[in-house]
Amino acid sequence: MTRYGLRARVITLTLAPTLIIGLLLSAFFSFNRYHDLETQVVNSGLNIVEPLAIASEEGLKKNSRESVRRIISYAHRKNSKFVRSIAVFDYKHELFVTSNFHPNFESLTFPKNEPIPLLVKSSQSDNTLILRAPVIAESGLMATDQNSENTPALGYVSIELDLSSLRLQQYQEVFSAVLVLFVGLGLAGVFAYRLMYDVTRPISHMKSMVDRIRRGHLGVRIEGKMHGELDSLKNGINAMAVSLSEYHVEMQHSIDQATSDLRETLEQLEIQNVELDIAKKRAQEAARVKSEFLANMSHELRTPLNGVIGFTRQLLKTQLTDSQTDYLQTIEKSAKNLLNIINDILDFSKLEAGKLALENIPFDFQESLEEVVILQATSAHEKGLELTLKIDPKIPVGLVGDSLRIQQVLTNLVGNSIKFTERGNIDISVELRSQKEDLVELQFMVRDTGIGISERQQAQLFQAFSQADASISRRYGGTGLGLVITQKLVSQMGGEISLTSRLHQGSTFWFTLRLHSTDMPVTEIVDTSSLKQRTLLLVEPNMQAASITQQILVQEGLVVTYRSSLPEEVESFDYVLLNLAPSKKNKISNVEADVEKALRCAPQVVVGTPSTALALSDHLIQKYPIHCITKPLSRKRLLQTLSANQDNLPLLPMVIPQNETLPLTVMAVDDNPANLKLISALLHERVEKVITCTNGLDAVKQAQAQPFDIILMDIQMPHMDGVTACEEIKKTDLNAKTPVIAVTAHAMSGERDRLLSAGMDDYLTKPIEEHVLQQVLVHWSPHTDSETIEKITPSYVEEVDEELAPTSSPLQQNISIDWEAALKQSANKVDLAKDMLKMLVDFIPEVEDAVEQALEQEDFSREELIHVIHKLHGSSSYCGVPILKGLCATIEQALRSGATIDDIEPEMFELQDEMTKVTATAKLYLQ
Repeated sequence: MTRYGLRARVITLTLAPTLIIGLLLSAFFSFNRYHDLETQVVNSGLNIVEPLAIASEEGLKKNSRESVRRIISYAHRKNSKFVRSIAVFDYKHELFVTSNFHPNFESLTFPKNEPIPLLVKSSQSDNTLILRAPVIAESGLMATDQNSENTPALGYVSIELDLSSLRLQQYQEVFSAVLVLFVGLGLAGVFAYRLMYDVTRPISHMKSMVDRIRRGHLGVRIEGKMHGELDSLKNGINAMAVSLSEYHVEMQHSIDQATSDLRETLEQLEIQNVELDIAKKRAQEAARVKSEFLANMSHELRTPLNGVIGFTRQLLKTQLTDSQTDYLQTIEKSAKNLLNIINDILDFSKLEAGKLALENIPFDFQESLEEVVILQATSAHEKGLELTLKIDPKIPVGLVGDSLRIQQVLTNLVGNSIKFTERGNIDISVELRSQKEDLVELQFMVRDTGIGISERQQAQLFQAFSQADASISRRYGGTGLGLVITQKLVSQMGGEISLTSRLHQGSTFWFTLRLHSTDMPVTEIVDTSSLKQRTLLLVEPNMQAASITQQILVQEGLVVTYRSSLPEEVESFDYVLLNLAPSKKNKISNVEADVEKALRCAPQVVVGTPSTALALSDHLIQKYPIHCITKPLSRKRLLQTLSANQDNLPLLPMVIPQNETLPLTVMAVDDNPANLKLISALLHERVEKVITCTNGLDAVKQAQAQPFDIILMDIQMPHMDGVTACEEIKKTDLNAKTPVIAVTAHAMSGERDRLLSAGMDDYLTKPIEEHVLQQVLVHWSPHTDSETIEKITPSYVEEVDEELAPTSSPLQQNISIDWEAALKQSANKVDLAKDMLKMLVDFIPEVEDAVEQALEQEDFSREELIHVIHKLHGSSSYCGVPILKGLCATIEQALRSGATIDDIEPEMFELQDEMTKVTATAKLYLQ
């Protein structure tokens, strides 16, 4: 606290109590003294007027004015200090005698229309006090002619007292009290000042000394004698100053020593920098000479080596013995490996020498990448690896750049992934990161399931002639130049490259490029109009490859049904695309059985074979009326194959668009966002106006505000359930007769009758079928003429147990996501189906938390768990997840039947596993 703050504090704490106590005491004694003086004056007046009233009795009886005048005159003279006038009045209020003249005797009399009081009365005005005492006859009453009012009072004595001296004395008392208060405050102020002087002066002195020490004057000390705690504080500050002074001296010595050492070091560094500069120039010159030498030598080596490879291949075409063929194949393989090493050295030398020029020409982006995949497919398929290519459909078809160098970068990364991967997938994906006018930024990713790279090894990857495994016993060959060349090429094309990897868990290499788009035609356009609305069964054991192929086909308008294997039951399709896994286990007999089964499903069968199974393709084409294409599937080749030879396909029915909508206003109520979105989308295609609500309370408010033609009501909702909301809506004036249709995921026996008896007008089960919804809208529309439209009993009226109802085929029930069912439940709208699936995936973490709490029996609410499971059940009804839907139905029914968590624990764990599968599988459809 500053000096002024401490002073103010001392003054306040000293004077405040004195002032408060003095004010209280002065007010108390002044008030008492003020009233005591008034009481004394009144008592003195009473002592005068009462004896006068007694003494005046005889004079009034005898009408002796002189005797009464002498009495009151004597009394007036004796008390002339404060008595102004004394007057005696008879019983008729007439002046009998007075001690002196008074200008207004009326002010001394009692009111004439009232009897004379028998007690002394007083009245006060300004500085005057008037006392009136009755003169009472002690011997009895007078005659009636003398006192007509029959009262014992003969008259009364009035005395007027002057209060001026009283007021002056009162003011003197108040003044004395105030004077005493100020004297007390003055004395307290003197003591406070003395205290403040004794405390604040030493503190201010110490503050100034501390400030001087802070500025560097470490030799100053606090002098003078102080008392108590101030003396201890003074000693502490002086000790601190001594310590600081000693530390400063020691620090100065250290600084001087360090400065001397640094000066010597700087001199040595200057000498070393000169030497390093000279060595750097020599190294750069040597590197330039080395690069030029390598570039020239590599080019010179390629010419004879190409001759060796060429003539070796020519010799292999001649008649040779088995040993000669084996020797020549070894020579060819060794020469090709040597050529690859020389090519790497040549590219590295050109990059180091700055002689590598990049081209900028238009090229077909997808075809360019497919060339890389097709060339690398054989190496991958020989090891049983699946090689996939996924390209973002938003990327323009034509781009401008150096396609050969992009292929070289991608070939190097894919080749490394194949080299270091023994099983699984090699997935290549290209995504559009941003697009500004004609400039697009692309991100390439090559993901494998190989051996992975440790963090220590990752630091050496982009160094020349180095590998993650550089030991003499390493399994994988190579020069170690591939990634260095790749990094320099990407950098020269204006991009960046990096990787993420964990040991034994695979690696992901990614790089970015910025390329310009072009509108120039760079590829032949394939006519796919004949494929619109055609049905195709896609059989692909690899889920990642299936997702990419399905995306290509769906974009062309095909209705795709995905299966990991051919269904046991024969289903009818226009096409069957049967893809074989790149494995050596593809027996011809098994493949032929699958082809024959596929031919029973569709007139057109296309078989995708691994690049290592060309003989198998020839065999199948000769034996069956099918087409074979090599995996990985090229988009252009696949569409051309499907578009050809469609003579034996059935004609598609002509679809007449139904643009006419019903003139209805419909309200849809559902607490599940996914269900509400789907119902809203279906209604918007069929009616003019749709209002949506997320709970029963909002629905009742909407029903009170506007009329509706039809209301679709979910049953289980928070705040207010559907049955209660229906009852409240039926009470409103605007919608008392509006049909309310129950929409519920429960298809158990008796559910429809229960809801209809509760006040619902009709009943719909989830998932909602489009034709059933259309029947309900037409039937309950107020604009429908009942004479012309007959009510059709829809399929949902049949009461079946949800556990026994076959919702899908056995094969569909064994997969986590049935995309065909999801599309069907979303009115064949791909975007809507993806939105519904995404909303389900986003809701799954909330369900997982609730299930985890229930299993751990911690902070567990049974009603909350039922609500969450019911909500998941409703969402799964529209997303093509048969297993998840069945589990939700089983658990919900068990919980409502009173089952404990221990009773359904196996189903709860199964639900957790299935939610994990759905989340993982959904990523393939949402990409």
